[in-house]
Amino acid sequence: MRSLWLEEALAGEEDSPRLEGEERADVCVIGGGYTGLWTALRLKEHDPSLDVVLVEADVCGGGPSGRNGGFVLSLWAKFGTLQKLYGADEALRLGRASAEAVGGIGAFCSEHAVDADFRDDGWLWTATSPAQTGAWDEVVADLGRHDERPFEPLSAEEVARRAGSDRHLAGVFEATAATVQPALLARGLRRIALERGVRIFERSPVGRLERDRWLRVRSGRGSVVAERVVVATGPWLVQARGLRRALVAVSSDIVATAPTDLDLGGVGISDSRLRVHYYRLTRDGRLAFGKGGGTIALGGRIGRSFHGASPRAAEVEAALRATYPRLASVPVTASWTGPIDRSLYGLPFFWRMREDVVVGAGYSGNGVGPSYLGGRILSSLVLGLDDEWARAGLVGAPPGSFPPEPLRFFGGVLVRRAITAKERAEDAGRSPSRVALRIAQLAPAGLVPLKSRT
Repeated sequence: MRSLWLEEALAGEEDSPRLEGEERADVCVIGGGYTGLWTALRLKEHDPSLDVVLVEADVCGGGPSGRNGGFVLSLWAKFGTLQKLYGADEALRLGRASAEAVGGIGAFCSEHAVDADFRDDGWLWTATSPAQTGAWDEVVADLGRHDERPFEPLSAEEVARRAGSDRHLAGVFEATAATVQPALLARGLRRIALERGVRIFERSPVGRLERDRWLRVRSGRGSVVAERVVVATGPWLVQARGLRRALVAVSSDIVATAPTDLDLGGVGISDSRLRVHYYRLTRDGRLAFGKGGGTIALGGRIGRSFHGASPRAAEVEAALRATYPRLASVPVTASWTGPIDRSLYGLPFFWRMREDVVVGAGYSGNGVGPSYLGGRILSSLVLGLDDEWARAGLVGAPPGSFPPEPLRFFGGVLVRRAITAKERAEDAGRSPSRVALRIAQLAPAGLVPLKSRT
């Protein structure tokens, strides 16, 4: 079973060939999601004669790029963390570049006739319980000290009106954000990459990366011999040597209703809980409603529970009904799940693991927009350039690490239970227990920042 997005995007499309035999390339990109595709495109922009091969285990967009909520966001919500890790000047540069990336994606879709339903109607960052109110205050104040004001304060009445439900109690609005049909964007990137001469092999899971005189990427009955390799497999990097403690894979789950009478335009909406709720309308008026912080991958193994229909559909639907009581009679017609690669600080990193191997991962639920920058950074790194992207703050070994397994898994389960208990109490207007509050603070940052961690 595919996501609603992928079912639409893949209708009538043919796969690229499987990797068989030996192929040679200047650069091999492993992973056909946004990061891998943007990187391949940027490599061709730098040098159209460069021979680039992209290898994907499923179909391009089959992973998180075709299952996410379709929010095209900047990094401004993470400004405090960016500033802590990289300093104010670089945090401002990355924030501005990530905001420009949103428009860059829209311009790309327009220029290349990619019908990804790009709608630049902004992002509404809200509170749906009193405990969530003001989650954005620290970020807004910090940005104001640098004369940056990407978030517009709104009255409670205006938040409820724009969100289409009075369950929204407060919020701010970021005008530069957008929404897309995420799988159509991924497939559009694939089409343009093919047109520019990138050779793509789908349904070709990579078994191992070997080194002799050259690098050899092995997949089933085929291999790619390349001078340089880009690894952009997102959550599956949790299993990679050198990255096992840098990431944790956690599912995010989405349900979609039948068409509704909601009038939200193309705005993306999320609340401020740790197991975040995020939602938006589809092109035909369905409400796609997601919830983060689901299944945790034991030992980094992303098994069957991370694919297909959501095992938490009932829980997500209950959250949808509580947020939009007016939709009580509108049926849920689809659900799906998928893995998210969470880093400790909720920010992506781009690392030259070896002279000829670079990796990018850790988007933590906000990858649609920042992957546009990721493609620039990884292409500069793999080509050995000395430019603003190769010197970006996000370049380097991942900051911070998780405990080793099995402590990471069992600790993650404990933290998730504490978060659930905390947020259920807050939704009911009760004070959470001190134990739940303390344990919940151990959670890694996700779509929105943790006040005490920034």
